Amino acid sequence: MAIRRLFVANRGEIAVRVVRAAQALGIETVQAYSEADADMLAVRLADKAVCVGPPQAAKSYLNGAALIAAAKDAGCDAVHPGYGFLSENAAFANAVEEAGLIFVGPSGKTIARMGDKAAAREAAKEAGVPVVPGSDGLVADEEAAVEAARTVGYPVMVKAAAGGGGRGIRIAADEDELRRIAPQARAEAQAAFGDGSLYLERVVSQPRHIEVQILGDGRDAIHCFERECSLQRRRQKVWEEAPAACLDPAMREKICTSAADLARSVAYRGAGTVEFLFDEAAGEFFFIEMNTRIQVEHPVTEMVTGIDLVAEMLKIAGGEKLSFSQDDVTLSGHAIEVRINAEDPAMQFMPSPGVVEKLVLPTSDAVRFDTMLYEGYAIPPFYDSLLGKLIVHAPTRDAAIDAMAAALETLTIVGPKTTIALHKALARDDSVRAGAFHTQFLEPWLEAAPLAAE
Repeated sequence: MAIRRLFVANRGEIAVRVVRAAQALGIETVQAYSEADADMLAVRLADKAVCVGPPQAAKSYLNGAALIAAAKDAGCDAVHPGYGFLSENAAFANAVEEAGLIFVGPSGKTIARMGDKAAAREAAKEAGVPVVPGSDGLVADEEAAVEAARTVGYPVMVKAAAGGGGRGIRIAADEDELRRIAPQARAEAQAAFGDGSLYLERVVSQPRHIEVQILGDGRDAIHCFERECSLQRRRQKVWEEAPAACLDPAMREKICTSAADLARSVAYRGAGTVEFLFDEAAGEFFFIEMNTRIQVEHPVTEMVTGIDLVAEMLKIAGGEKLSFSQDDVTLSGHAIEVRINAEDPAMQFMPSPGVVEKLVLPTSDAVRFDTMLYEGYAIPPFYDSLLGKLIVHAPTRDAAIDAMAAALETLTIVGPKTTIALHKALARDDSVRAGAFHTQFLEPWLEAAPLAAE
């Protein structure tokens, strides 16, 4: 059954994106908001808005019971979780469906399986997808970790099975360091995720981070090609592009087909992302995890394929089959996205909330700015610092970088300090322009050339 009224259980720019996509499909929207978000743009755009609690996320956007109750009271028949918050929470997905509502995303069973890093690794192996050499499942204690590392080989990465956002990860160069850091990783994982389970992976030196966008309807699954997200600070992506300049056509086919095979093998429903490390020197790729939600960087895929991924999520959730085949998905040109955060690069990227006194946006048809900003908006201090995503599309990668540089010169946000200067510097950098970077590139680069905020 088609979705009639959608509850948007998120905030910020992704809430705006979901509201607009739903309304374009003729779906009524009800926007959840905390007491701190009463003036956010998604509240203004939605057909109706409902306060779900105090500013603290734990009492509002992470309060699954309150969200479901609000959705039912508003007469909604579906819930879109966006990204972050409860988007990859299997218990929430199950509770939504048990309440008689449609969860816009995969089943709770799939979320649970692919959200457990060790279980996801086993699923990838079963689907014939290459995985990074590592421990055979979870390591029960430090002695088990030491024993597994002797087989895996050093340097080894200790990872939280329930991890995300770079938390619960440590790298050990030898056995002594492993014995020291494993308890730290376990404690951090327990504190962050309520689960201290760990597993080991061999460290791939200077890899590229490649992720493949997939869509599934629970019966079939296809890929929408890949994105490269190697420019990261503290394992958080800052610059993303599609397609990946480091992949030749044969490697692109292999890695994208592997992602679709994995999605199909777990009966995936909705939009998701399969993430890989690519060893450019060796010409090898390895599965690392699956994100069972829409990604922050989905617009670059939309720009090069012409597919509205959020609209497809809503159609699939409403019971439709995939509306196109793999052969229908083609690449056109090159797209780049940069994340504009309310952070001060001169102060270790400290968050910088405040009032948006002036906002000037690029006007080119080849430029898109996904944001929740408007002049006079007071950015609350309680949530993620992402203000918006600046996305450009051009026939070639070089032209896309030029377009990004030009768009960044036009984009003006007066009030909060932002990371615009970071992206201007990246767009000028010779290594970035040459595509000569990897996942460990950005942090030393920042240390060598400190930036001021804009």
